Amino acid sequence: MGGGKRARAACGGWICFEDEAGFTRRPPKGRTWGRRGHTPVVTVSGRRSGRLSVAALIAMRPGSRTRLCHRLRTHPAGRGKRRSMGERGFIALIDGVHQLLGAPLVLVWDRLNTHISHAMGELIARREWLTVFLLPAYSPQLNPVEGAWAHIKRSLANLAVVALDRLETLVRKRLKRLQYRPGILNGFIAGTGLSPDTPTSP
Repeated sequence: MGGGKRARAACGGWICFEDEAGFTRRPPKGRTWGRRGHTPVVTVSGRRSGRLSVAALIAMRPGSRTRLCHRLRTHPAGRGKRRSMGERGFIALIDGVHQLLGAPLVLVWDRLNTHISHAMGELIARREWLTVFLLPAYSPQLNPVEGAWAHIKRSLANLAVVALDRLETLVRKRLKRLQYRPGILNGFIAGTGLSPDTPTSP
């Protein structure tokens, strides 16, 4: 993090929580109805079929509508190929949010190796409007984006898709619906013990 200049710039900005999740063609398991003694079965392909990485960011500021922004990237199957988002993908999301909101950002995220890498540190240092805080280790309950993942994965439970691009379309639609439902986003924030309408001390 920067010194006093960066801390002063953060005042009046947006508090942003970021997290990422991965989706594959193997659907999340969920409860459903079935005949007694006949457990429902969802047929999926056992072949490796790639992975969808999604980085999402919930932005809050007292007196403003809570926002959800996201970035998706598909990773085709194959040995030696990257299966997660890199530093450039995360910083592209952050730059897009800053451009959208037009204000300083206070970013809160976990200690993923990509978040704390030397390359990411250099990218953050070039952006005076960005202040970064790290969550304690193993504390998903403090990040409201975890609530968004749970909400989306419940909607995809037991749903086997036939192609990775179809999965991407479904996830995009789920995220877009959440973007227009700030009340649900505020519920995710409240689940961490925070209030989107309570200003914090500088």
